[in-house]
Amino acid sequence: MDATARPGGSGDPPANPTAPADPPSGRASGPVFGRAAGSADAADAGVGRADAASGPAGAGVGRADAVAGRGGETSQTLDRGLRLLHLVADASGGLTVTEAANRLGIGRAAVYRLVSALTGHGMLRRDADGRLRLGAGLLHLARRAQPLLAEGALPALRRLAEQAGATAHLTVVEGGEGVALAVVEPSWTSFHVAYRAGARHPLDRGAAGRAILAGRAGVAEPLSSSGELQAGAYGVAAPVLGVPGLEASVGVVALAPLDVDTIGPQVLAAARAITTALS
Repeated sequence: MDATARPGGSGDPPANPTAPADPPSGRASGPVFGRAAGSADAADAGVGRADAASGPAGAGVGRADAVAGRGGETSQTLDRGLRLLHLVADASGGLTVTEAANRLGIGRAAVYRLVSALTGHGMLRRDADGRLRLGAGLLHLARRAQPLLAEGALPALRRLAEQAGATAHLTVVEGGEGVALAVVEPSWTSFHVAYRAGARHPLDRGAAGRAILAGRAGVAEPLSSSGELQAGAYGVAAPVLGVPGLEASVGVVALAPLDVDTIGPQVLAAARAITTALS
């Protein structure tokens, strides 16, 4: 953070014919039985056609069941793969295949198949001890997602900067540190803090980092700081809660002390607005 003051402004063939009539002496039985037999033949042929017609329908049902079965299996595999990524992300020392299997409640062979697919896409890697760790492929996805996060947060940050008359920022966790993802300066102040997007700092120093740590414990109250990151800089921040997979805080930084009773509610309102925008 650069605390240097910056001037303000800114998507079928027919059934067999009936046999010829018998001579008159057989008239009482011949034609009747001939027609009956012909009708029976036609009925049998109809049944045959019905059976033949039902064949493709039955095959269609079979194919539908097979597709549904494969879809359910694919969904389960995807769910397990995503759960595995979360488990590895939460394990600072990495995970062994056995540990992953126990936590997922599946066999080691299934975990090996998941690991093979995820390492092939760069989402996981094996360290020198064979433990599972996050891969560099996730950084590529994160870099693609960060501009979307910043874009979603900008309206709330602009309102906050104008209300507080101080530089507003959205800070996210990256590599165990706090990183200023988006920064908005007020337009009407004579002087304000020049805070560079991309600036990094420890999570246990400054209002933004400590608000993220408080959010991990479920505490949503605004926190203040004075000179922890830069002499003469004052900050107020609150955690952004309720966005799955996101650890972040929103806050303001100024060159003069900030009244937490006044600025705190504004920061909390901005945090709620960002949660709504990103959910």
